[in-house]
Amino acid sequence: MTRIIHCTKLGIEAEGLDNPPFPGPKGQHIYENVSKQVWQEWLNMQTILINEHKLASFEPKARKFLEQEREKFLFADGIDMPEDYVPTKS
Repeated sequence: MTRIIHCTKLGIEAEGLDNPPFPGPKGQHIYENVSKQVWQEWLNMQTILINEHKLASFEPKARKFLEQEREKFLFADGIDMPEDYVPTKS
């Protein structure tokens, strides 16, 4: 059965995640307030950030940066794209 939540980013009722994306209160908050669509958009954006900033996701500094960007993307006004970012053409 599809789980419907009120997605805070989209401002509409939408299909929710099947499980929290990670353990703890932040994962639970995302599970309750972020749609599958928006979570997928974040995962795509996270990949862009990792590549453009040449991050090693296992480094604490990189993890902190990604956590801050995730919060801005999901619950605030969004994030700024890296200066040199050029979208790939489909």
